[in-house]
Amino acid sequence: MSADGAVGRALELGDARVSYHWLAVGSLGVTMAAYLSVLFHITDIVGGAPTLAALVAGTLLAGAATARRLRPLRAAALAGVLLALGLVGYYLAVPSAYLVALSLGKVAADNVALLTGLSVLRMTEVGAWALGVAPAMVFAPWYLVLRRRYALAVGAAGTALGFFVLTGDLGNFATLVGTLGAIATLGFGTLARRGGTAAQVDTLAVVLVAMVVLASTVSVVPGGAASPILPGGGASAPTVEQAFVTNQERVTIKGSIRLSPKVRFSVESNEKAYWRVAAYDRYDGNGWIRTGDGTGYRSQPAPPGPTRTVEQTVTVEAERVAAMPAAWKPTRLTSGDRDNTRVSSLGAFDPVGSLRQGESYTVVSRVPDPTTRQLRSAGTDYPEHIESRYLQLPGSSADRIRQRTDRITEAANATTPYEKAEAVERWLEANKAYSKDVSRPDGNVAESFIFDMERGYCTYYATAMTAMLRSQDIPARFVVGYTSGQRVAEDEWVVRGLDSHAWVEVYFPRIGWVKYDPTPGGPRQQVEDSRVERARQSNVSGVDTNESKAGTWTPTETTTVSGGSETTVAVGNATSSPVTTGSGLPDRQPIDPGSGLNGTDGEFTTTGASGVDGGGGDGGGGIPISMPSREQAALGALVVAGLLAAARRTGLLGRLRRAVWLRWQPRRDPETDVSRAFDRLEHLLAREYRARESGETPRQYLAALEARYDVDDRAERVGAIYERVRYAGAVEDGLAEEAVSLVDELVRDRRSLLGR
Repeated sequence: MSADGAVGRALELGDARVSYHWLAVGSLGVTMAAYLSVLFHITDIVGGAPTLAALVAGTLLAGAATARRLRPLRAAALAGVLLALGLVGYYLAVPSAYLVALSLGKVAADNVALLTGLSVLRMTEVGAWALGVAPAMVFAPWYLVLRRRYALAVGAAGTALGFFVLTGDLGNFATLVGTLGAIATLGFGTLARRGGTAAQVDTLAVVLVAMVVLASTVSVVPGGAASPILPGGGASAPTVEQAFVTNQERVTIKGSIRLSPKVRFSVESNEKAYWRVAAYDRYDGNGWIRTGDGTGYRSQPAPPGPTRTVEQTVTVEAERVAAMPAAWKPTRLTSGDRDNTRVSSLGAFDPVGSLRQGESYTVVSRVPDPTTRQLRSAGTDYPEHIESRYLQLPGSSADRIRQRTDRITEAANATTPYEKAEAVERWLEANKAYSKDVSRPDGNVAESFIFDMERGYCTYYATAMTAMLRSQDIPARFVVGYTSGQRVAEDEWVVRGLDSHAWVEVYFPRIGWVKYDPTPGGPRQQVEDSRVERARQSNVSGVDTNESKAGTWTPTETTTVSGGSETTVAVGNATSSPVTTGSGLPDRQPIDPGSGLNGTDGEFTTTGASGVDGGGGDGGGGIPISMPSREQAALGALVVAGLLAAARRTGLLGRLRRAVWLRWQPRRDPETDVSRAFDRLEHLLAREYRARESGETPRQYLAALEARYDVDDRAERVGAIYERVRYAGAVEDGLAEEAVSLVDELVRDRRSLLGR
């Protein structure tokens, strides 16, 4: 395409010419990169990223090599074979699927389930699946775009992109970029076939960037969520329950949260406990995912080690809830709707649908009850299925977390898994302050909390501890639920939304899963107590039950003398003291005498960080400054590109470039400097008077202007220098300096050209 805008099949960028075909290829590459980013994210989480990179590179080369040799029908057959082999390979990698791996019905059913919003990260062997489907997802669109079948290439790439949109694994920004790449592929493909002008390219760029800006700043649904890219968008801060105890398959860690003071459950139990809702096994850097599928209700075996029995009856006090909290490990349901109860893949009881206010159920739990000595001597002989599921960490952060945890455990002289777990728990309690008002970090949450953040709330503590233990090859998992709540009788507790909590379970051979809570209990309890008191003073409904209004029940000791011997008896006493949330309740009991551990009676003793930050500031004042995220930076770059394209389309860019050229002259060599100085002068004179005619020499041009307009003498001097350098061969730095300076003066004072 020529500079005058004639129709062509290439775009001129300065001295370079870029074929519209290759612009279409590059645009499709953007779309492919958008959905392949999901596969690379998967393999970073579960392992296999180098293998995936090799597969993608090899498939790209194969597509390029066969584009001219392989007919489209054969290429389509090859893509289908690649996809079929990948899916079969995945099902062969699933231990329980060997007998059904070749069942087309099973393959189809599972992949259709993904299209209903089931994240691929919930698949147990998702790494094998990613490696299996990658060749087909790369080969088909790449082959087609190289064959100049642009519409078919966009169809193939769009199918893969849409698949990950439906599974929920492709973020808003990546979806937008991938869509724009597909549109650009069609646009450049059309120009490659029919030819086009620079103006058409500019129009395409403006339209694409306008789509980005509108999609990033305008809600499609009135009152809906705001921009997923720009800061300040979205709804208000979520409650704790909305953030991580809604019993969903995925938990995304948020920034600042609110605490709801309203009552959710009342629990009658023979002892206090953490009322566990759900556990999660796969960590993706942004949050947690529960892999595998649940089953219908069935009684569950007790943990392999020593246990104690806890029987609890839970009554729903809220309008509706989607969880069945119970102490770990729930083994059987003695009352309640068994037909509408499921067992999650990680052993929790879940309702099918929701439980309504007034409904109740009774669960018998077998709570692990090891001694410290048993935990110390448990060893590391983990079952294979435990190691394969609960040691996973994203590869991009694993080494850094491992190195920091190594230093922490070495400083504590910790050698056994039990000692390392205790050391990590103490380090987090002592080095991080509790606050529910934090900024959600970019990148890996655990890594950010361990190395960069000074404060956070329970999800940050639990995520960090789980990641740190996994870096030491200690199986651990992320758990959510409620702390025990306010004790209102000897065997009854009232549980509020503010009791929502997250903690850690660590696996010990021959014992089972044991609870650890690295969140400092004292600071958290103070924040929650003050929240309840404010709600009571404001007459917020649903904050109390009839039992909780009387205050917190606490045991007191009375001594009676009978027959010469003293007997100590615990009796109930209701007090008006603030709510006791039960934070920090240790399940690692009984504790051996002399162990030095707190809480031998089951009550929490504060041992961690004492800092409380229930508000929003860091105490330093000033205006908080945050760096833009990668999405915001990319959006800014796209906006700049759109503005440049619009400026070029309207001619503004050319005028701006000419204005800069006229006012600023970089120096090179005397001959070049003088030549450009005269060009600038000639441009200035043409704007003020008239352009130089064809065949008119510089001297004749200046003489004609002088005779008619009385041009400034400095213009004549520049002309004389130009003649001397151009025709007489005089090359002097002084002449060049004089010519450039004179033109600079004339540009600054254009009225002098009229001799005024």
